[in-house]
Amino acid sequence: MKRLGVLVAGLALLVSACGNPLAGGGEGGSSGDIIIGASDVGESLLLAQIYAGALRNAGADDITVRPPVGSREVVVKALQDKSLSVVPDYSGNLLRYFDKNAEVTTSQDVYTQLKQKLPAGFEVLDQSPAEDKDLLVVGKQLADSGVKTFSDLGRRCQDLVMGGPGQWSSRWKDRIKQLYGCEFKEIRTTDTGGPVTVAALKSGEVQVADLFSTSSTIAANGFVPLEDDKNMFPAQNIVPLVAKGVLDQRETEALNRVSAALTTDQLTELNVQFTEEKRNPLDIADDFLQRNGLKS
Repeated sequence: MKRLGVLVAGLALLVSACGNPLAGGGEGGSSGDIIIGASDVGESLLLAQIYAGALRNAGADDITVRPPVGSREVVVKALQDKSLSVVPDYSGNLLRYFDKNAEVTTSQDVYTQLKQKLPAGFEVLDQSPAEDKDLLVVGKQLADSGVKTFSDLGRRCQDLVMGGPGQWSSRWKDRIKQLYGCEFKEIRTTDTGGPVTVAALKSGEVQVADLFSTSSTIAANGFVPLEDDKNMFPAQNIVPLVAKGVLDQRETEALNRVSAALTTDQLTELNVQFTEEKRNPLDIADDFLQRNGLKS
C-alpha cells in the first residue's frame, strides 16, 4: 500500500545519513544485531527510525536501519531468513497477506485474527492506536452535492471516474459493488496515494480518489474524506512485525511503548514534517522520542 514521491525523498535522506549510528547500508549484521527494515513506503522509513531510536535507548547497541527493501513479499522473506529482525507494518494488510479470505474489519478483530494466522517464525508486538488506512476522497463540490458516505457514493458511481493504485480493482472493485452497489464509470490507475492521484483529483480527471488517512494532501487541498459506513476497508493499525526470538524482553517493551505513544494525529504530523517540511527522518524520529518521554 504507498507514496512514491515520499519514497524517493526518504531514500535520499537515508543515504545522506549513512554515517549516523542509526543508519546502515550493509547486507546484514553480525550475530546479535537488530536489523530494522522498511517497506517501499515513506511512512515506513520514519517508523523504522523511531524503532531504532527506541531500541538504542533501551540499551541495544547493534542497530542497523536498512534502506527500503521492497514489497511485503520481500519483507516477509527477509524476516524468515532473519536478514531482517523487525519491520513496521499495517494490521489489516498484513492479515490479508497471510489470510486472503479474512473479512474482519474492526481494529481488535483484525489484530486478534492476525495473531492467530501468523505462520511459525513470526510474531507481532502490541498494535498502536495510530492507523493509516485507505480512504476514498472527493472534491468539495461533489461532497456539497450530497456525497458524504460510501453509501451516498454508491448511488452516483456510474457517473464517476475513480483514481487509485493499480491493484485497486483486484482488491476492491467487487467488494465495493457488493457492499455499496458501486460500479464506477471507470477505474483509472494513477499512483499509490501520491502526487499523480492528487493532481488527477484536483484537475477533475478523476472525481474520486484513493488516498491514505495520514496524508497531508487531504487537508492541504480541501479534499473531503467519505465515511466508509459499512466498513469496507479493514483497520490498518501500525504494528511491529518481528522475526520470532530476535528481541529480548527489554527490547520488546521498548517497541511496545512506541506503539502505545503513537497516535494517528501524531503520525499525520510526522508525515507533514517529512513530505512538506522536508525534514531528515532521523531528526523527526529523535523529536518524537523526546516529546513522548521515550528517550533519556
